Amino acid sequence: MTDPARTGLWTRVRAFARHLKAELLALSLAARDPRTPWYARAWALLVLAYALSPIDLIPDFIPVLGQLDDLLLVPAGLWVALRLIPPAVLADARREAAAHPEKLARSALGAALIVLVYVALIVLAWAWWRARNG
Repeated sequence: MTDPARTGLWTRVRAFARHLKAELLALSLAARDPRTPWYARAWALLVLAYALSPIDLIPDFIPVLGQLDDLLLVPAGLWVALRLIPPAVLADARREAAAHPEKLARSALGAALIVLVYVALIVLAWAWWRARNG
């Protein structure tokens, strides 16, 4: 027997996931729009690369924490990206995404970008540690 409260929760979670996918598609369209400022485009590309990359900050096989980064980092990055994009550009991108919903595919380029970001962070942390201790 299914619990009605739990069923309602899963319905809301699925609706949120569909909304998140639609917003990511709109973000990908807005990032390609020439009216989008460079800093918004750069942030949007990082968010999209992380969201579509098969490489996570915390691997998914680690219980709870593996899913926590997807549940917190992607929506937080998306929230910032959507606020950086001009409202007219975002409205046009949302209309186009609704008119032509397509699946965003995993990206090898996105994975490479995320690996480069991780390597850069490791190098910066190492340089900071060396300067502090050495």
